[in-house]
Amino acid sequence: MTTILTVVHIAVCFFMVIIVLLQHGKGADVGASFGGSSQSLFGTEGPVSLLNKITTMGAVIFMVTSVSLAYISSTSSTGSVMSTVQQPSAVEEQAAPAAEKVIPMPATVTEEAAPAPEAPQAQE
Repeated sequence: MTTILTVVHIAVCFFMVIIVLLQHGKGADVGASFGGSSQSLFGTEGPVSLLNKITTMGAVIFMVTSVSLAYISSTSSTGSVMSTVQQPSAVEEQAAPAAEKVIPMPATVTEEAAPAPEAPQAQE
């Protein structure tokens, strides 16, 4: 069922691209409207053309297949992505802290505790 829906969905995608590219754009009438035919810009478009009806049906089929594939995908999942991740063993957990080196912080020396520097003695 999923394979059939996927094939129909992809076919409708390509069909929609072709149908939309074949249609006459609304912006094309703007240039003609300044040449004397002003009703094409602001007037009614007339009866809905066959390409518009085909585009509407294609869009409805596209949306139905999209929703159907999303529903099938959400209901058919049996587990989590994280179920394939291996849990670390107890040996790895014990070895990890031993591998870390603890770097001691340098001790701060205050002026009171620091020994006074000795004056150099002159040799005779």
